[in-house]
Amino acid sequence: MTSSSSDGGHGPAAHTRPVTAPAPARGGLPPLLGPDDPPPVTVLHPDARGALLLVCDHASRAIPQSLGNLGLPEEQLGRHIAYDIGAAALTRRLAERFSATAVLSGYSRLVIDPNRDLEDPTAIPVISDGVVIPGNRALDAAAQAQRVETLFRPYQEAVAREVARVRAGGQVPILLSVHSFTPEMRGVPRPWHIGVLWDRDPRLPIPLLNALRADGRWRVGDNEPYSGRDTTGGTVETHATPAGYPNALLEVRQDLIDDDAGVALWAQVLGDALEHLLTAPDLATIHHYPRV
Repeated sequence: MTSSSSDGGHGPAAHTRPVTAPAPARGGLPPLLGPDDPPPVTVLHPDARGALLLVCDHASRAIPQSLGNLGLPEEQLGRHIAYDIGAAALTRRLAERFSATAVLSGYSRLVIDPNRDLEDPTAIPVISDGVVIPGNRALDAAAQAQRVETLFRPYQEAVAREVARVRAGGQVPILLSVHSFTPEMRGVPRPWHIGVLWDRDPRLPIPLLNALRADGRWRVGDNEPYSGRDTTGGTVETHATPAGYPNALLEVRQDLIDDDAGVALWAQVLGDALEHLLTAPDLATIHHYPRV
């Protein structure tokens, strides 16, 4: 994956189109989005003055009207395969708590996943958690490129703009990515209430893990239920890790934030944990933690 930058060689990565068993190219595609479709990205508090920048890669289950339901029944579109349940609402609450900028994706990851390297075949998934996505089968190069240009790039470019804005204001961005996970996967229970994912930079995740564990109520995963180690192509890996900006990725169990009361509780839990961490002096510095 190549990269270009105006910030010491560590700017957003340049992405190529995904590979999903392409069919022969065809031209003259109609527009992907129509006048009644939502925008590809939403930015909350774009004039916020703080260093904290929230991102929500899987905020929405929306699918462009031109794609129908991708051939899926409605019940599948309400599952985790389509979006991170509760993550958008939690992101909005945290943005309010800290008067922080938040960038939320506008479309389902089944259309195109904004938290993937575009070389990853799952960027436009043909199958997700055992469910075949008929509308993604044998897409040609033109259809893939249309999704990249219409949905993927606007989201990633919005994140890049907000990162650049924070830097232009003389601050070091603190990138916090908000996700949710299922209570079980393939029949195996996941006991954690929340997980903090991170790679090599300990400045935000370690104090956050300690604060959440000190609360005493929660089972907190350190790089669980997924690992943030050595990952590539995601939003955090594109905009924060190579630039030396402090970062962490949150995974909250979705059954804990699938209603307003749960979202309110976890916004308070996370807000209280983060309150005194965000002013730590080491978060105001650029520091690179190379992978060895």
